Amino acid sequence: MVTSASFWAFSFNYFILLSSATFSGLYLDNGHDQTVIHRSLSHREKQHFELELLDLLGLQERPRVSRATPVRSAAHKYLLDLYKSQLETPARSTRSQFDINEMDSSILEESDAILSLKNLYRSKPNESIAEDVQKLWFDVKTIPPSIDGIIRAELRVFQSSITSLPSDKPYSIAVQQIKKGENEDEILELVKIINTTVGFEGWHSFNMTGPLSDWLSSGNNFGLYLRAFESGMPDTLVNLSDLGVAGGTPHPRLDGEDEPFMVVFMHGEAKRAPRVRRQTRHRKKKTENSETPNMNPLTEPSAGHGWSQSPRSCQIQSLFVNFKDLEWQDWIIAPVGYSAYYCSGECNFPLNAHMNATNHAIVQTLVNLINPLKVPRPCCAPTKLTPISVLYFVDESNVILKKYKNMVVKSCGCH
Repeated sequence: MVTSASFWAFSFNYFILLSSATFSGLYLDNGHDQTVIHRSLSHREKQHFELELLDLLGLQERPRVSRATPVRSAAHKYLLDLYKSQLETPARSTRSQFDINEMDSSILEESDAILSLKNLYRSKPNESIAEDVQKLWFDVKTIPPSIDGIIRAELRVFQSSITSLPSDKPYSIAVQQIKKGENEDEILELVKIINTTVGFEGWHSFNMTGPLSDWLSSGNNFGLYLRAFESGMPDTLVNLSDLGVAGGTPHPRLDGEDEPFMVVFMHGEAKRAPRVRRQTRHRKKKTENSETPNMNPLTEPSAGHGWSQSPRSCQIQSLFVNFKDLEWQDWIIAPVGYSAYYCSGECNFPLNAHMNATNHAIVQTLVNLINPLKVPRPCCAPTKLTPISVLYFVDESNVILKKYKNMVVKSCGCH
């Protein structure tokens, strides 16, 4: 979790500098109940702003995604559905294909970050695997180092109702952890067995908290085996595809969109990324350094949008951060931006009820009337802040849904 107050304080001070080059990604209240785009920024200003915002998100640099990767795989769709479910009210919620509405709400509430991992196993030369067994491997190194603990990890496996097996027999699906070795020398440990029937369609969930903890503590991740058999007869293996299960290789009828994936629910405050000293060029160019340092764009923005110059009493103002204008749409899946809002205005005597003034602010206002040179007026500041969730690519394969505290101003007051 990251507090945004210090970041926005920096941002507003930094945007005192004016230039014209690229969109800033900020939309502000112009004083006439209209939200209009903020002035353009120079390349250097925009770069500095982006680095500060990445720092706020706990990232040293923007994730390296070569292009705007479409959200097609089940691992990506799952988190997108989870993100959408957080925006819906109970009365208007829609049923998810992943049964998100049936999940333990306490896990979702407790989780500060949720990571989905695609199956990255690819067969190796001279590797011998039984035809009726599927191997899975997930890159758990993408779990953020700042996370304090794992709440739960799950393996999700899809079963289609389309099957070629007789319907009069019960079947079981088993997950085994490969503890060490290869081929004949492998040591396997049973993780979980679930029972299923022919004709069932939906997602099976396997608790993977134990294996994940083992992988993280030992550093040895040899993967998993997925197999199916007639219930009570573990030696009588059946082909996963015949049971309608999408295994480690793409299911011929599912076009690879329902392959198994892992999801990791994590808690712990997401710490801001360590500062990396970045080399920036400071060439004296009139086109980039012709700023006017004494002009504040919040009170004296560029002309053309009908900005109001009259002072207001302390109140909430519009501020929208647009990730698309920052050209971050290639790695941020959702949201396209968010309404951060900010507090602005005067805290003059008398302080009305709508100003949400503290008792101390009222006293300070009275003392300011007596001795304005000695005691300043109270400041207009947020009284309530709420979090946002951001869904983004960690790399080309894996996606994370992260909560960030104190990102949206809900109310303002005099302090």
